[in-house]
Amino acid sequence: MAKLKQETIAAQIGNRKCERTGAVNMPVYFSTAYQHADLGVSTGYDYTRTGNPTRDALEEALAELENGTHAFATSSGMSAIQLVFQLFKTGEHIISSQDLYGGTFRYFEQFGAQYNIGFSYWNGAEIADLEKLLRVETKAVFIETPTNPLMQETDIAAVASWAREHDLLVIVDNTFYTPVLQQPLNLGADIVIHSATKYLGGHNDVLAGAVIVKDDSLGGFFFNQLNATGTVLSPFDSWLLIRGLKTLVIRVRQHQANAQKIAAFLETHPLVEEVRYPGRGGMISFFIQDAALVSPLLKQLELFTFAESLGGVESLITYPTTQTHADIPVELRNSYGLTDKLLRISVGIEASEDLVADLAQALDKVAEGVVSHG
Repeated sequence: MAKLKQETIAAQIGNRKCERTGAVNMPVYFSTAYQHADLGVSTGYDYTRTGNPTRDALEEALAELENGTHAFATSSGMSAIQLVFQLFKTGEHIISSQDLYGGTFRYFEQFGAQYNIGFSYWNGAEIADLEKLLRVETKAVFIETPTNPLMQETDIAAVASWAREHDLLVIVDNTFYTPVLQQPLNLGADIVIHSATKYLGGHNDVLAGAVIVKDDSLGGFFFNQLNATGTVLSPFDSWLLIRGLKTLVIRVRQHQANAQKIAAFLETHPLVEEVRYPGRGGMISFFIQDAALVSPLLKQLELFTFAESLGGVESLITYPTTQTHADIPVELRNSYGLTDKLLRISVGIEASEDLVADLAQALDKVAEGVVSHG
């Protein structure tokens, strides 16, 4: 059979995995231990940290969706990053996107200080600027694309081409676009990371991470490290993630269709100074005229929930200054454009007309207050 389309891969996750019962829905294998028939005789499962049938079905699907050969389901997006960074040793150096999730920045600062690993930050625009950051001890380039929350896209293929010339690994956080919109391994990246809590899970009900690679040596390294540290995804959370993945492709299409309409609306409103939307995906950031208007706006919204996450079916609005990026020093945030006037929207799958109407009524009420008190 020809290579299956992503819609088919996703919908079929777990089907035909239980030959004894013929279960269509992947069973949840809660057992922590597995019987051995004799000395050295195993079913392939010994202890659930090392291997679990439910998690295996999930990891097989993750690898297939990202066009990789090895996938690892971890207990959170941050544990996925931590797994990857076990590759690096004291004295080494990493080049990273400047604009990135605040939790990732926090981890880099702590990890770098603890293990004397250097980090340099790149704005993601010009490949030539990478040369200025390159050191003898540089080992990898870490990219978020689009960036969080300024929504700047990076040319993965160009970075990968440059990295190959310098024998560097390329690590891409693909949380925002998912494999539906972007497959970094196909563009030359070595490692893909997801906060699977977000779009892959899609329902704001599971904490999970994922790491996907093509290279066998990287796959072997991550398997051994994950088995040693034990930050694996639990069987039930693996099942929840499988359930979410089954609708990933159709959800991403609706997120994107809604986001395109919302971005177009925001471009027209007088209280909105600038909209950051790269034209695809379900994430939008925008700058409001005055930071003093943020709280009044949030209080007027009726459908958008003020919360710090993304990728679920419900629309959320986030204020990075006090939520997702609060651990980045104010001076640093301001230096690359992440100011206190920025709001980030995770567009859900509700009716686009209802979402636009909610933003319109909230912005209009705030505008009326500005006029009446101005």
